[in-house]
Amino acid sequence: MRWSIWIWRAGNSARSRLSAGSSRPKRRLRPRLAALQNKLTHYRFMRWSIVALICEAAVAQPAGPYPAHWWTPVPEDRKAVWEILPQAARHGEVILSKRNELGILSNFAATPFTYRGKRYASVEGFWQMMLYPEGPRDLRAHARGVTWTHTREEVARMTAFEAKDAGTSAEANMAKMGIGWVTFEGLRMPYRSKQPGEHYRLIVAAMRAKLEQNPKVREILLRTGDLILRPDHIEEPDPPPEWRYYRIWMEIRSEIHGARTRVSVVGQFGFEGRALAGVGLKPRWVANASA
Repeated sequence: MRWSIWIWRAGNSARSRLSAGSSRPKRRLRPRLAALQNKLTHYRFMRWSIVALICEAAVAQPAGPYPAHWWTPVPEDRKAVWEILPQAARHGEVILSKRNELGILSNFAATPFTYRGKRYASVEGFWQMMLYPEGPRDLRAHARGVTWTHTREEVARMTAFEAKDAGTSAEANMAKMGIGWVTFEGLRMPYRSKQPGEHYRLIVAAMRAKLEQNPKVREILLRTGDLILRPDHIEEPDPPPEWRYYRIWMEIRSEIHGARTRVSVVGQFGFEGRALAGVGLKPRWVANASA
């Protein structure tokens, strides 16, 4: 009995010493544990930040054989007052920025072409040229209080902002004269029609000539694949249809893709393929292959 009591007391004493001593290491470890916890929290934050950046880049840049620099962000403090930067594109879109090769699709681009026997340095020059008098018999040439800073031929040789500024000057003269029409080969037409009219058809024809006579334009347009094209400049509200050059390019691109598909079908399936392609249908071999 005496030995049992002694063993019980000795056990309690040892447990008490261990209990008392164990609190000291805990107190020493608390700062280390806190530091480790902070590091772990920081690591988790950085990991999720990286994941978020990867996801954001994946959303901005569509999957496909597209150059990454088409979406490379540009600092806001380097943005022109008129400009929309590449990073403004949403998923499936691309900005036709003049900061990279997509700028060749701009009306401003120096892409000379010949249309109806005359040479033009750019679509912009062709566009703004129509605002100027065609010759001495033109009503605009003799308007009082109006000075034309350029000739029609000079504007036809212009590109980019030079042509745009020439057009701005001409529009000021048109406002003074109270007219809203332009001319091409003596034909007078409304300048800002809400529906596609003669001016729209001329701009589209000029863009087609630019494409056909400048292989690089065609190459860049086709490299955009099925991306939605967006302008790199701030648009006015509800502009006339020819102002939306990016939509015209998408229509032309669709025509090229459609023509390629028809040629492919004719090459593979001969007369039957040609007949079906002409009405917009697929031969049964194509339908089975794509199923």
